[in-house]
Amino acid sequence: MSALAAVLGGDDEGEHVGELTIDGVSPERARGRVGLVLQDPDSQVILARVGDDVAFGCENLGIPRDEIWDRVRGALDAVGLDLPLSHPTSELSGGQKQRLALAGVLAMRPGLLLLDEPTANLDPDGVREVRDAVARVLERTKSTFIVIEHRVQIWRSLVDRVIILSPEGGVLADGAPDAVLAANGAALADLGVWVPGHPPVVTPRRSGVSDATLLRSESLGIARVAGQAIRTGIDLEVRAGGLLAVTGPNGAGKSTLGLTLGGLLAPLSGHVIAAPALAAGAPGYPIDWKSRQLLTRIGSVFQDPEHQFLAATVQDELAVGPRALGLAPQEVDVRVDELLERLRLASLARANPFTLSGGEKRRLSVGTVLATRPRVLVLDEPTFGQDSRTWRELVTLLSGLLDVGSAVVAITHDVDFVGALATSEIRFTSWQDEPGRVEAVR
Repeated sequence: MSALAAVLGGDDEGEHVGELTIDGVSPERARGRVGLVLQDPDSQVILARVGDDVAFGCENLGIPRDEIWDRVRGALDAVGLDLPLSHPTSELSGGQKQRLALAGVLAMRPGLLLLDEPTANLDPDGVREVRDAVARVLERTKSTFIVIEHRVQIWRSLVDRVIILSPEGGVLADGAPDAVLAANGAALADLGVWVPGHPPVVTPRRSGVSDATLLRSESLGIARVAGQAIRTGIDLEVRAGGLLAVTGPNGAGKSTLGLTLGGLLAPLSGHVIAAPALAAGAPGYPIDWKSRQLLTRIGSVFQDPEHQFLAATVQDELAVGPRALGLAPQEVDVRVDELLERLRLASLARANPFTLSGGEKRRLSVGTVLATRPRVLVLDEPTFGQDSRTWRELVTLLSGLLDVGSAVVAITHDVDFVGALATSEIRFTSWQDEPGRVEAVR
């Protein structure tokens, strides 16, 4: 993807062999013909307002002003991002930023459209809207379309060729989608591809939910920083051995709730209250806890993994929390080595965290929290970017934590994950349509 978009880097950043051309010329000379949506939507937000951000690419291509704004409105409508052009990009959720990035590319009307897991942070309705938007663009422009995706079913109806890459390098399979999946389905599923008809097998949990409530909210109101209320009157319980799934559309306030429950964002009204068993001598409200007190009590994984990376290597990143607790070097090494193996990161121990793939960054961010062994985990999109194999291993790891009495709050769009682990679920409705409404699903 990076090579096709001419953003791979120069000769001083690595080596390359062979030849790559677009319309008969090098990718560097074909800029403007190629539109790339990256795996991390934050890396493509450039300007402060939604309309200006979508218009940025068109302006660089020299599109006439009147035509630009027609394209901007059409692209935003195509991806289902129903917001004023003046809406601040800083107030968008992760899923909304993905739609924004796609809209910016669609407005440019490229001849080659490159998408790197473009629906990973979207709710199910958003996935369908984005897929349908891409379908309409392809029908109208006849652009060439290349998508990187673990979950092949999403794009199966839009592609006429599937290439399966080997983890060791090279190509495992190449051909028509139905033929490739029929001939290699079981083998591909073993390698981590989400193949229709081959769901990942998860070992059932051994125990149930405890009656012990570790964390609860009481008439809780939440708001983004310096923003207006998103939700009010939230009453929920987080129990030992249970996983509370928080679901709903993008931009509905799920991540804000996670930050508030995790003691990282002050409630707008009401309270988040820790039970004595969790507080263990600390104040009763997590928002009053110092960072060191949070380490062993509530661990939070942010929606964007990069927002919590501090060290220069994966190994040192996993060691940050244990070292802050003052653990002996030998104990730190044991915890780090165990997590490197369990999260399939051992071969990347000396790599810089910022150079990892999106899925690897997500596993590392989960690992940094697990390293301090907190009693409650708040995870924002914990399965983002995972193939079916690493997804299964993450589910197994979290299942083991639940079995020994930990509690998990998971903000997620992943229905497979909810089905595998959730013991309770609350669903947020759209904030614009029904402000304040929260449904207790189970």
